[in-house]
Amino acid sequence: MNGTALKIDNENLAGKAGYYLSLFGAALILLWIGIFKFTPTEANAIKPLVENHFLTFFVYDIVSIQAVSDTIGVIEIIIALLLIFSVKFASLRKYAAIGMIVTFLTTLSYLFTTPGVWKVVDGIPVTDFFILKDLMLLGFGLMILNVKKWIIK
Repeated sequence: MNGTALKIDNENLAGKAGYYLSLFGAALILLWIGIFKFTPTEANAIKPLVENHFLTFFVYDIVSIQAVSDTIGVIEIIIALLLIFSVKFASLRKYAAIGMIVTFLTTLSYLFTTPGVWKVVDGIPVTDFFILKDLMLLGFGLMILNVKKWIIK
């Protein structure tokens, strides 16, 4: 391994296992959360995030709370499927990566646009930590966007 590329081949089994564990783990999370977006509980839970964001504040003026959540769910499921099928069709990796990057940059930005997300507990700022998982998923999306430099056998 050098400073710019990760060689993933049969000589680097830990790297190969890590790559596929990350890929299928990200796909599972996206699929699971995407499916959950079709429930009224999740639709209502994401409403404060969506309505306070500078890119999405207007969507509830156009469609219902559930329709917004369903749309986000469909996007997450599509990205999960792109990840899964990229194992067989490498050309899909780029689209999965771009979808992940846009999705997770948006969700991480909710930490800065939603009032009341940050609280101080015992002098330490804390947030709804479920959003912080998106840091790793964003990192994985960025990683697979540059997958041309890797050798995956």
